[in-house]
Amino acid sequence: MKVLNYRVLLRKEPEGGYTVTVPSLPGCVTHGTTLEEALAMAKEAVELYLESLRAHGESIPTDESTLEYTLTVHDGA
Repeated sequence: MKVLNYRVLLRKEPEGGYTVTVPSLPGCVTHGTTLEEALAMAKEAVELYLESLRAHGESIPTDESTLEYTLTVHDGA
């Protein structure tokens, strides 16, 4: 079994908890009330997403060629 690594983005929500998205897997979004729960839910969501791709004979995307950079901009206010 090949080990795959995916970058996840966590956003703290004003009403509580964290929303997690996986940029390399469009539509792969989940939520958890704590960081630990959000990461556990993300792992499960990724595993289910990949399982669905395999079941439909689709290719498995990876983060191998993804570059990450943070841009700083001024909001003009």
